[in-house]
Amino acid sequence: MLLGIGWLDPGAVQRWRQGQIDCLEGAVQANLSRISEGMKLFRSWASAKGLFASETHYVARTPQRQTLRFSRSGNPKIEKLYRTHWVSRELSERKRERLADKASRAPDLVVIQPLNDAWTCHRCGGTGDLLMMENPGPACLRCVGLDHLEFLPGGNALLTRRVRAKSARHAVVVRFSRSRRRYERQGLLVAPGAVMEAQRELEEEKRE
Repeated sequence: MLLGIGWLDPGAVQRWRQGQIDCLEGAVQANLSRISEGMKLFRSWASAKGLFASETHYVARTPQRQTLRFSRSGNPKIEKLYRTHWVSRELSERKRERLADKASRAPDLVVIQPLNDAWTCHRCGGTGDLLMMENPGPACLRCVGLDHLEFLPGGNALLTRRVRAKSARHAVVVRFSRSRRRYERQGLLVAPGAVMEAQRELEEEKRE
């Protein structure tokens, strides 16, 4: 709702999801009374339309997977209002459950393959081929607890899906394209052994 009426910048939402903003209200371009009034009007509209209230869990796109905070106060009642999604009652219960599950699913961790090798981890002072952005600056994979993962290059969609399903932990690797001026996916970091296991399964299926 806040995005739709222009009170919230999409980039701020992304930084919040990445744990770089303490609370979402701090990024909203309106004071608390206007936010409260807008949310109240939206709830009234949703109720009048007969929409179904569904609470969603929001977690950060960080290795710690901490619960994201919406309000400055952290009041549980206010947090619940923010976490509530509204869906049509015409949808079947199964579809509503799928939507709720998709909305509550933790977002992918994102690791950056930097264009400039001259970067320093803000925690330990080290460096490396990959980094993860945190509030104070870039962090190396060892410091964020992802240095045990193996890199799987993109290009094989079937293998990627299999490996991702077998890896209890994974992260998307991206690199900035100067020509397209955007981050582009390069592959995945996955649990050790997941690639070999998936490749073995695919080979066995081919022989069958």
